[in-house]
Amino acid sequence: MPRGTIGHVGNSSADEQRLRDLALLRRVRDRIDREYAQPLDVEALARGVGMSSGHLSRRFRQAYGESPYSYLMTRRIERAMALLRRGDMSVTDICFAVGCSSLGTFSTRFTELVGVPPSTYRHQARVTDGIPACVAKQVTRPIRNEEAPERARHLA
Repeated sequence: MPRGTIGHVGNSSADEQRLRDLALLRRVRDRIDREYAQPLDVEALARGVGMSSGHLSRRFRQAYGESPYSYLMTRRIERAMALLRRGDMSVTDICFAVGCSSLGTFSTRFTELVGVPPSTYRHQARVTDGIPACVAKQVTRPIRNEEAPERARHLA
């Protein structure tokens, strides 16, 4: 019988462990979503769910397609993009407001994900003025590194 059908005899303890791991990974992802502006590192996230940092990183990447650190930085950059569109804070203030401790690292990571530096993005963000925030968020969502050059050409 195919796996998952009634009568299937599988390795239930391995399946149960996988389900437990997935529940823990959701907790980690939810914590990152809630606490993105706080100082978070993989070791602290792993400790919070009783995993080693290496195991958490491997399992998180398998489940979500990116490392916990990459996911955290994407959340931070998404929030920074919203603050840049709002236009009432400096790039430096935004850097610290989203939980980054280095303006240089923030600007580099922002440029990698978005395709343009934060100050350029702020200038270009006027394009989204007048459209609902939920639509602007989808249109301007950060992208992975290899996609950035193509995205930048479309925004220019």
